[in-house]
Amino acid sequence: MVPTLPFPRHPSDASDATSDVQQWYENELGWPTVPGSGSAGLPVRLVVGPRFDVLDVPAEAGFAALRHRGQARAPGFPVALSGDRMRLLVAAGSADELPGLLDWLEWGRLIPDLKAIGAGGHIEAPPPPGPPAGAGVLVGRENPQGAAVWLRPPETGRGTEIPLPTMSALGGVGGAPDLVRLVDTLATHCHRVRLRRACAQPLAFS
Repeated sequence: MVPTLPFPRHPSDASDATSDVQQWYENELGWPTVPGSGSAGLPVRLVVGPRFDVLDVPAEAGFAALRHRGQARAPGFPVALSGDRMRLLVAAGSADELPGLLDWLEWGRLIPDLKAIGAGGHIEAPPPPGPPAGAGVLVGRENPQGAAVWLRPPETGRGTEIPLPTMSALGGVGGAPDLVRLVDTLATHCHRVRLRRACAQPLAFS
């Protein structure tokens, strides 16, 4: 018996999916996007800077920080996973504040794994939230499939102010977390992960 092969996916299917993702972000959230190339398998990308900045940390450290703050599953500011990295959305302009914050918190350059993406940057757009998105990721430490997914998706509704972590002196929206405390917690757990991984490495003898 000759096995039945599925029909090849029509190129327009991928472009339609890309269009749907763009429309969700732009119409529901008012977030600007950069088109991906569906035929090349490139996802839509979110433009960083106009509406938010991003703190980018190892997923292991990010999960530990959220657990420490009691926010691993609680509603709050948006958090995404991309491979072994966690991306936490923070108020626009926060990327410029990060180096000074780390110095003020006396972390300085000790935390190379805590990165910021600001104006002019882009991140992969996770698929709009739904039952399949993020399934099985909440209890893990990373997303082994590599594609970006929402761990905690943004609230929808164009014009809705999403509570993003910000400097307390600037005021936040809807009880937004304080950026200083968040950065300090992330830095602490990034440092612990880095030390643990260094200790796990075999000693090199000359």
